[in-house]
Amino acid sequence: MKLHDIDFLIIGATKSATTWLQQSLQQHPRIYMPGPELHYFSRYYDRGDEWYLSNFGGQKDRRLVGEKSNSYMDTEGAAERICQKLPDAMLIAQLRNPIERAYSDYCMLYRRGEVGRDIAQYLDPRLGAGGRFLNGGLYFQQLRAYFDRFPAQQILVVLYEDMRIDACAQLDRVRKLLKMTDDLPLMPLEKKVKDKAEPMISPTLSRLLRPLKPIVAPFRNNAAFKRMRSIAAAEVNYAPLTGELRERIGDFYATEIEKLGAIIGRDLNGWLRNGNAQ
Repeated sequence: MKLHDIDFLIIGATKSATTWLQQSLQQHPRIYMPGPELHYFSRYYDRGDEWYLSNFGGQKDRRLVGEKSNSYMDTEGAAERICQKLPDAMLIAQLRNPIERAYSDYCMLYRRGEVGRDIAQYLDPRLGAGGRFLNGGLYFQQLRAYFDRFPAQQILVVLYEDMRIDACAQLDRVRKLLKMTDDLPLMPLEKKVKDKAEPMISPTLSRLLRPLKPIVAPFRNNAAFKRMRSIAAAEVNYAPLTGELRERIGDFYATEIEKLGAIIGRDLNGWLRNGNAQ
């Protein structure tokens, strides 16, 4: 297995159903992707190419090989590293309305007990732009690093909203990017991944139990453990994204959305009006 055997990367963005996309691709017998996100070109570049390639298990038996790491979108330097190491790789950027993406990201960390209930503290641009929630949706700035280094025909931008409307059509675009010529189509994963409506341990209880995680980890798949967790779990009551806060976030992203639409050839102003791209 060599670096040039890596055919494609799913580069982001976080909370845009990239795990769903990855698992949809993994269903196809001609595609191999390791399960975990490797984050090699963003967080673990110091581990070296040998470590990176070891995660693919020597796969290259006439199969397409790829990986998914959301941090490749918003980590400075990742695009340059990928260009140096994988100049011929196809790149798939799955994006979502940045307002919805920021709120979904907040909800995920709230479930984990890592942020509090004061949603404005994290999502209101007036309190200071920056941080993962707002910066994670600066797609034009993030993608420009890739368009500056790769031919446009190697980059496919897929929208979460389009996937929800017609997943098969969008997966067919992925299929064409990867030049898959067999008759077996890419099929969408039937189940939803990481549903925020799923009952969870409350954030407060989660924080209290965090020191015990290493102790209970070996028992997570135990039937008794699962029963106890289901008793303690409940639907999470998230702080709502109010219309006023949504409008402020939209103002923050307005210029960015216009520039992104120009480079991908789409009118994305619907993201600001009704949540959907045009």
